[in-house]
Amino acid sequence: MQGLPEPLTGLLKVLVFPGLSFALTFVLFMVWYERKLLAKMQVRVGPLYAGRFEGILQPIADFVKLLFKEIIVPRPADRFFFLLAPTFMMALSVSLLALIPLGPTYVIADSNVAILMIIALLSLSPLAIMIAAWASNNKYSLIGGLRALHQMTSYAIPLSLSTLGVVVLSGSFSLVSVVESQRNYWFILLQPLGAVVFFLAGLAELERVPFDVPEAETEVVMGWETEYSGINYGLIMTAAYIKFYALAVLFTVLFLGGWLGPEPVPPLAWTILKTLLVVTLMMIPRGAYPRLRIDQMLRFGWTWLLPLSLLNLVISLVEVPLLR
Repeated sequence: MQGLPEPLTGLLKVLVFPGLSFALTFVLFMVWYERKLLAKMQVRVGPLYAGRFEGILQPIADFVKLLFKEIIVPRPADRFFFLLAPTFMMALSVSLLALIPLGPTYVIADSNVAILMIIALLSLSPLAIMIAAWASNNKYSLIGGLRALHQMTSYAIPLSLSTLGVVVLSGSFSLVSVVESQRNYWFILLQPLGAVVFFLAGLAELERVPFDVPEAETEVVMGWETEYSGINYGLIMTAAYIKFYALAVLFTVLFLGGWLGPEPVPPLAWTILKTLLVVTLMMIPRGAYPRLRIDQMLRFGWTWLLPLSLLNLVISLVEVPLLR
């Protein structure tokens, strides 16, 4: 992108790399990779026929199917907000991509308060879900939305606090500065407790097993997603996987040194490899653990992760003078 006019460079970053096109391509790979990974864990086959190699084209086939399926809006639903909610979710997820760097120059917006902006965007997720749940005018959707609201509230605080330890050690809210501060040692070595809290709170934020209480099929059909079909459901799932990708990259940047790594491997390759490792670790619980009850989930968030995140912040404050 060197030598191009600045507006054109910015547009290419947003639409091509490291923005939307790259994120969507990585998401398609994640969908296929997760299905194959869980199949191997559970001694199944997984996608097989679409594409010559292990059903690699199955996510594209699923997307085309959703694209041409009928969009059904229930008669009692609030049509405007029912259709608005998936677009709102997609906008929130895509906005995260602008703030998270894949390399020292591969970032759309290198903000000095990037971490605060990411926390603010994540805090809007419950609002989008409640709009979808309320607009559906369905009791299963509403129960699922209320579950999601309780879950995200209880885990958003530990997630935010776990990032503050990194901010204390790096002395900056800029993610590029956070990575540069890890040239001597990755922060996961100094902040193992913060990394664990962020990882578990991230799973809850993504509503992934064992924290998939809002969509528990055996209890509330599909929770707040129950009434959605066609491309609207496709937008919800795409937004969820983009958010998944964004949190995996964020974990890499905060705790695993981002693009830093031995040569001759390029910096960008290190970011992608580390992100793929984090994605794999976040997928494994889905194939290995049962769903928690809602009381167990809320108790774990408030009585364990919140105190541990506060303890991690205290540890960070103690470590700073020792490192200097």
